[in-house]
Amino acid sequence: MRITVDKDSDTLYFRLDESRVRESEEVRPGVILDYDKEDRVVGIEFLNISTRAPREELRSIRFDSGE
Repeated sequence: MRITVDKDSDTLYFRLDESRVRESEEVRPGVILDYDKEDRVVGIEFLNISTRAPREELRSIRFDSGE
């Protein structure tokens, strides 16, 4: 998995695997899912991330494995 924050475009992107993106769909305002040829989600993009999370929280990401 790869996580990218683009300050210029104000986006946060989670790339789940490196499959080729076949289609993208905005499922909610500012939330875009990328699908591969098998219709599996391979990426999630959040637009206008600065309005969704404070800048301090974007400097580090905490992972919770649920265990």
